[in-house]
Amino acid sequence: MAVKIFSGRATTYLAEKIAHAYGEPLGVVNYQQFSDGEMSPHIAESVRGHEVFIIQSTIPPSDNLMELLLMVDAAKRASASSVNVVIPYFGYARQDRKDKPRVSIAAKLIANLISAAGADRIMTCDLHADQIQGFFDIPVDHLDGSYIFVPYLKSLGLANIMFATPDVGGIKRARSFAKFFDAELAVCDKYRKEANQVESMRLIGEVDGKDVVLVDDLVDTAGTICKAATLLKEKGARSVRAACTHPVLSGKAYENIEKSVLEEIVVADTLPLKQTSPKIRVLTVSDLFAKAIRKIHDHESISSLFIRL
Repeated sequence: MAVKIFSGRATTYLAEKIAHAYGEPLGVVNYQQFSDGEMSPHIAESVRGHEVFIIQSTIPPSDNLMELLLMVDAAKRASASSVNVVIPYFGYARQDRKDKPRVSIAAKLIANLISAAGADRIMTCDLHADQIQGFFDIPVDHLDGSYIFVPYLKSLGLANIMFATPDVGGIKRARSFAKFFDAELAVCDKYRKEANQVESMRLIGEVDGKDVVLVDDLVDTAGTICKAATLLKEKGARSVRAACTHPVLSGKAYENIEKSVLEEIVVADTLPLKQTSPKIRVLTVSDLFAKAIRKIHDHESISSLFIRL
């Protein structure tokens, strides 16, 4: 049973790198677009009896999600032995609960749609909340961005390294890094008046003279991360940088980062950058996903791909 790797159009740049790292060419998909915008992806080679991996981050607009669902359905109807959906960035993950009346739990809805389309397995990286794995009734391989961030942070040789989280929700992630590096942890406790708008922030912990690394799963408008960096510098941090897996970077994100006190912000290539910036360093997750695909195909454990934080 051979592996065939395909990609949706939103994540072709990453899928090509994953396929190359795996050692197989990226499969051919043709797209027909009707005049009203309706799309029809066509897998242009046989997948009968093959183990299929379809790579697509669910990036806005919603057409990217629809394209993924159509490709899963096409592979299933073409008698693929199994259909594995690789979602480097799982969009809508921030809507994982009812935090006010009469709102959708969008993350659960997306999980239902992918399962209904015929997916046999999900592979993703750094979900906004670990419990989203429970929204699926099929196996979920939840990869960890620390695989690429830890070696890079080690290479910097920061003598006084310290980790911080820009909000209390990220304490577990930041504490894992602090434990691995045998470093201290600080927390920037923020209050949001509404989405993408930080009302106030206070620091818990001592950062004087430290090289602080802010850790988060994603960076959107960069307002929180930049405000946290300013607070850390005001409290005496020698340097501040950030490691955020998913570079959503919407709104005035690039402007905010350019004007910030951040030395750099290190991100993964789970999402394409809209523009370049001297303060943004991109690390690839292609090798991580390629190794995970091989282990799944060989029916091996993927635990070796986790740095024990």
